[in-house]
Amino acid sequence: MLIYNTMTKKKEELKPIKPGEVNIYACGPTVYNYIHIGNARPICSFDVLRRYLKYRGYKVKYVQNFTDVDDKIIKKANEEGVESLEISEKYIAEYKKDAHGLNVMDADVHPKVTESMDIIIDIVKTLVDKGFAYESNGDVYFRTSKFEDYGKLSKMPIDDLKAGARINVNEQKEDALDFAVWKAAKPGEPYWDSPWGKGRPGWHIECSAMSRHHIGNTIDIHCGGQDLIFPHHENEIAQSEAATGCTLANYWVHNGYINVDNQKMSKSLGNFFTAREVAEKYGYEVVRYMMVQAHYRSPINYCVELLESCKASLERLYNCRNTLDSAIENAKSGEISKEAAEIFEKRRNQFIEAMDDDLNTADGVTAIFELVRDLNTMSSDSSTSKEQLTAGAALFDELTDVLGILYNRNKEEEIPTEILELAEQRKAARKEKNFALADELRNKIADMGYIIEETRQGTKIKKK
Repeated sequence: MLIYNTMTKKKEELKPIKPGEVNIYACGPTVYNYIHIGNARPICSFDVLRRYLKYRGYKVKYVQNFTDVDDKIIKKANEEGVESLEISEKYIAEYKKDAHGLNVMDADVHPKVTESMDIIIDIVKTLVDKGFAYESNGDVYFRTSKFEDYGKLSKMPIDDLKAGARINVNEQKEDALDFAVWKAAKPGEPYWDSPWGKGRPGWHIECSAMSRHHIGNTIDIHCGGQDLIFPHHENEIAQSEAATGCTLANYWVHNGYINVDNQKMSKSLGNFFTAREVAEKYGYEVVRYMMVQAHYRSPINYCVELLESCKASLERLYNCRNTLDSAIENAKSGEISKEAAEIFEKRRNQFIEAMDDDLNTADGVTAIFELVRDLNTMSSDSSTSKEQLTAGAALFDELTDVLGILYNRNKEEEIPTEILELAEQRKAARKEKNFALADELRNKIADMGYIIEETRQGTKIKKK
């Protein structure tokens, strides 16, 4: 498998530290509010990465943190007059509702900052002892000038980084680029005791401590959004590699941005949408499909037209799978034709070839829709055997499961008894050639929000 490495800016063959095993660290959310659609993209994209690696036979360890103490959390808590832990726990629960709605699997480990203080303080102490960090009025800063490779991920010249750096009021740094790994507590803030006084971690040090503790000094794949390349991941690299002397990650994988109607998403522009708001109108599965139908590094332009297109594509997939179920139920036993076996193998290989090329889900979706065309042709042929249709359905499920879509297939709403009774009355009317009554019953069913269709596989009823 080839994977694009932000560090080298090229595709590289995936070679895990341990053959057959891949460990992944994904930067998780700062839990002070509901996740927005921009947050939803990395969790869906890297869920597909995890699923695909497992599909290809790798043993995968997936770690995603929760930042549950932060300036934004403290601000929210003060606004609501509650403890910061109450805010973070509330929004961790809300995150999980959204993630599960998006069919994102739980990480193997979800470490929290508040439960990781000992290991965070330990790595800060190591940096101080090695001269890579220094204490200043209870704050501890990382000394970027001492880390020679600073800027190697973002590829930004040090002079440019310095030109864009800012020193906040009350900060006492040796250099504008130095960043906090430990922050002295302010009145009313949560704090932990440390060798430098009461305080809490800086943002970047958390991931360095937690990834080292749960994975080791070197990660196979480190994931995150493009917005994290600098400063977060750049600073993670500096402090981790300074502390351990080891490469932090062998592959850096970053997803592209989401724009809204061709503009950057921003609360000030009024184009800021939470995943839940969109899901309430379109359903979580449409949101997930929107995320996986494009290559993870490509930008997505979020708009109503795209959502409607994704909704239509999902309906086409569901129709194919439901038609298969009906065809299987009515088909006779027989052999799988040589031609069908070759088609199934071709589509599987087409899908794998796409996904092996830097997780190209866009081409993977194309392979699935070409399989849909093949399966629709087979389903419409009454001579197709039950075994052939069943094999086709199994391949369809296999590939869609890698993308984590069509997960509501077995959760479809039951058709109300009243609708089923009307459908039976319509069936009887048609049998008696009373087509006027049949049309009247069909219209009555439609008025109640359901569509009734006659197919080669029998009568189908579905909600509008």
